This record gives sequence, structure tokens and C-alpha cells, in this order.
Amino acid sequence: MYLNLFRLKELPFRLSPDPGYLFLSPPHGRAMAAMQSALAAEGGGAVITGLLGAGKTTLIESLWRRLGPEVAPARLSQPQVAPQDFLQSLLVQFGLAPFQMSEEELGTTVDRFLGEQRAAGRRVLVIIDDAQTLAPAVLAELERLTGHGARQPLGLILAGEPGLAETLALPEHAALRGRLHETVYLAPLPDSDTASYVQHRLDVAGAGGRRVFTDAAIAVVRRFTGGVPRLVNRLCDTAMMAAYAHHKDTVDAAEVRAAVQELKWSEYVAPVSRLPTAALAPRTAAPEPAEPEPAAPLVGRLHVMTEGREVAAIDLRPGKLMIGRTSENDLQIESQYISRHHCRLTVTPGGVTVEDLNSTNGTVVAGQRVRRHGLKDGDQVVIGLHTLRYAAGRAGDGAATR
Repeated sequence: MYLNLFRLKELPFRLSPDPGYLFLSPPHGRAMAAMQSALAAEGGGAVITGLLGAGKTTLIESLWRRLGPEVAPARLSQPQVAPQDFLQSLLVQFGLAPFQMSEEELGTTVDRFLGEQRAAGRRVLVIIDDAQTLAPAVLAELERLTGHGARQPLGLILAGEPGLAETLALPEHAALRGRLHETVYLAPLPDSDTASYVQHRLDVAGAGGRRVFTDAAIAVVRRFTGGVPRLVNRLCDTAMMAAYAHHKDTVDAAEVRAAVQELKWSEYVAPVSRLPTAALAPRTAAPEPAEPEPAAPLVGRLHVMTEGREVAAIDLRPGKLMIGRTSENDLQIESQYISRHHCRLTVTPGGVTVEDLNSTNGTVVAGQRVRRHGLKDGDQVVIGLHTLRYAAGRAGDGAATR
């Protein structure tokens, strides 16, 4: 690897969360303060949101390693489960073995545990990462657990994608929202902090203040990452490999551009809009013509569902509609379960075909993972935690109207 060439002790841009590399930009500093407040205050809570790769997990890991014996902690990172499974996982984190209990018994056991911890003078801290995937029933259980006020020593930290804050803003979650006193959004790093972030990681790895990336290189990094820390890490690591291949101990714009080509990245564009558990930027499969010509015939409509709730509806007209996690797609669903380019709809006057684009988690129709599938009226396409319901119908048909 390039460590000897750049005179470093360790790799500076590893993707795995490492508290030793924590960079406290102003939003990250506010998020850390909010989490510490949730730990210290009776009945307190905090919500930390940000794009994928914004640094949420690194913050959590940093706080987690500082916890002392006066805290009984639980940390869940895959919370998309039913309430019974959620309570069971919580008790396992507390060191119990609740595997033969009913949901009612699990709830009673959690309440008893909280009471015992208070009697012992200990605080209980529950941290949930990827909290945008929490089911409504689990959110209701969290509302119950945090509803005991000062009688329960429970601190709650919810971290997730931006849709988490919008889910909590729904009227049915008003009580829980009122108990989460701090909400912090981890915005991408601005230009000046991107340069400081890169230098910070290099210094932790052993650079000792020595500049490795030129100003021109940092400008290109910013352009193609938008200041999202995880993207910065990946691009900088690849750029350092490009410099290593040419025996250069500095990274200039040319090496960063070579890394961009290797990664096949497009220039970063921030997500346009956000809905619960997703950032959706829907457009029709074919844009309306600029000239006042008759619109292409309506073939049907795509209803985008999450947690049983419709969050978008898109008219389908002849053309192609790309679906994926990044903003260059026609339908952007920003979720860790969705690939960069996940699948594609091909719309013709005769019907609609869905094609998986080598996605990580697959495209599922009728319970089967498909490579290419012609859709029928009412078919449901499952990608990650989202369901795309196809309603066939031409202009004037009820099936294609909401």
C-alpha cells in the first residue's frame, strides 16, 4: 500500500467508523453535545439525522466508548423489526435472555429493569442507529418507555437519514417528539471544512501537518463528494492509490480526476426533496415536451409506498425511468438498502417492464427476485424497504389517477 510513500502510520481514509478520526465540524459538535445531554438529563432524548455517510455512526461509536459503569447502555443498528423482536433485542443488549417471553412479558421485564437501574443509581441509554426504519408500532413502544418521566432513568438517541425527522413530525408521533429535546442535522461539510477534514485524517494517520492534497485536489474532491464524509474518504483513498501508482507523494487534481474515472462517479448533486425514510426526486419517465404538443399517452401510474403509506405517485409515459439512491436517477430513493442505480422501468404503449441493474439487495416481484419482468396491473415491486405498486391505465382511466 501507499503508507511508506506518504510516510503514514495507518490508512487515513478507511470507511469503517473510527472514533479516533472523529472530526467535530460545527454540526458534529452540536450533535455530540445533544447526545451527551440526552445521557445526562432525566427523560431526555436526541435525534441526529444526516445523509448516508455523514458521520452519524462515528459519533455514536465515540460516545459509546466513553460510557462508564454508571450507564446501562443498549445499542441497536438494525431496528426494522416488530415490537416483540425490538423488546427482545433491547433486553439482550442489557445482558438478559428473554427468549421465551410474550410481548407483554417483554414490556414488563423492560419496565422492571429500568426501575432496578434507577434504584441502583444508574442511567439507561438506548441508542438506535438507522432509526428511519423503525416501524410505527416500535415508535409507539418507545413513546411508552419514555413516557414515565422522572420515574425512569431512560435516555434515548435516535440516529438516521433525514426522513427520520419528518416521520417524527407526523401528528401520531407528537408525544415521542416532545420527549426528544434536541434535533441536529449533519449537513455535508462546507468547502473550508472539507479541506480541514482531509488534513485532520491525514494528521491522525501520521502526516504531522504535512500537506498531501493540493488546494486544486481538494476543490475536485469537494465537487464530486459534496462534502459528505464517507464519499470524501473513498475518493481520497482512491486518489492516493492513483498517486502511488505514479510514485508521487502528493495528490493533485489529476490524481483525484483519475480516481473519479475509476469509481465512475458523476459530479455530486444534493438530494432535492425528502420524505419519510427516503429522499425522493420523482420525475415522469419522459419529460413533457417544451413545445405545446399533445402529451405522450399515459400508460399507468407508479405508487411509491413505505411502511404501508404512499409517499409519491408518478405518471408513466413511454420512455425509461431510472430508480436508485443518487440524484442522477429519475426517481431517487435515498436509503442504504437501495443501490446507486437499482433498477429501470421501460415504459411503452404496450406495457411496463422492470429490469434490475445488478443491485445489491435485488428487485423483487411476487416474492421472487427478478432480473427482468413485465408488470401487470397491481404488481408490486419491492426494492429495499420500499414498494412500488404499478397501476395500469391510460388517460382517463381510473386506475391511473389518485
